[in-house]
Amino acid sequence: MSHPMVVDNMKSKLQGKDFLRVGDFTKEDLMELIYLAIKLKNKQKMGEPHRYLEGKTLAMIFEKSSTRTRVSFETGMYQLGGMAQFLSSSDMQLGNGETVADTAQVLSRYVDVIMIRTFGHEIVEEVAENASVPVINGLTDYAHPCQVLADLMTIYEEKGKFEGLKLAYVGDGNNMSQSLIVGCALMGIDCYVSTPEGYEVEQSIMDIVTDAAKTSGAKIIQTTDPKEAVKNADVIYTDVWTSMGFEDEQEARVKAFADYQVNTDLVQGAKDDYLFMHCLPAKRDLEVTSEVIDGNNSVVFDQAENRLHAQKAVLVSIVE
Repeated sequence: MSHPMVVDNMKSKLQGKDFLRVGDFTKEDLMELIYLAIKLKNKQKMGEPHRYLEGKTLAMIFEKSSTRTRVSFETGMYQLGGMAQFLSSSDMQLGNGETVADTAQVLSRYVDVIMIRTFGHEIVEEVAENASVPVINGLTDYAHPCQVLADLMTIYEEKGKFEGLKLAYVGDGNNMSQSLIVGCALMGIDCYVSTPEGYEVEQSIMDIVTDAAKTSGAKIIQTTDPKEAVKNADVIYTDVWTSMGFEDEQEARVKAFADYQVNTDLVQGAKDDYLFMHCLPAKRDLEVTSEVIDGNNSVVFDQAENRLHAQKAVLVSIVE
């Protein structure tokens, strides 16, 4: 068999890199990953073996639980010929006992790649700084790069392009919106983010996307008016109003976001062939009505499936 990193005799320039933030990569890097994800998806659908990570091991650290992240990474490593090890918060508590740095160095002696899903982004950064193997950010309160790669893959599959598209994000200026807006700016997608006052995307993120948009030509707008955001949109995206770790704010958030529900009235302003997207899990009939999420324009389950293929592309590309 050829080198594990070789896919159809092509060696990725991303080999050995961490996957922590979408903004760490160029448009060309992301397109390479999307093309590879589509290729791997086709191989899996055709039942064609693609065991490019034979004998490789992934350590998965979960301080935030997730059905999709665990199953997609475990299944992905299995399909690629490797194996994944699940480490829950009860198995290990980063920084409480053994330091984050020591944990990263020890795991690097056992495994070929580390995925971590946690709260503070600084924890992921510290793991990456001290690990001698590539590190993947499975989610932090700051960013969700694996999901955005799957989202971009889904949009590309459905629309066949990025330039000239308009994406409207309606809801909370959280980790999901912050990564999505960077992805749009890099790929040339006009992105309108509509949030209530006090729930906007962080200014540091807006500074990053402003620079990226100058290169790609994307228009990046932040507004409190969801109808302005959705007008003539090709994609409408939302997420839960209360993310994990913010449960004590739920009552206040439900009140603040009352006018930001994605429903049949709101989506009438979008193009007829708009895509509805949600990273899931969804709080049905809260941030989105069942009529919309189950409607003909919804691609939420294609989007969820693409987490598997997009993450496989990342693994194949970065593992040495």
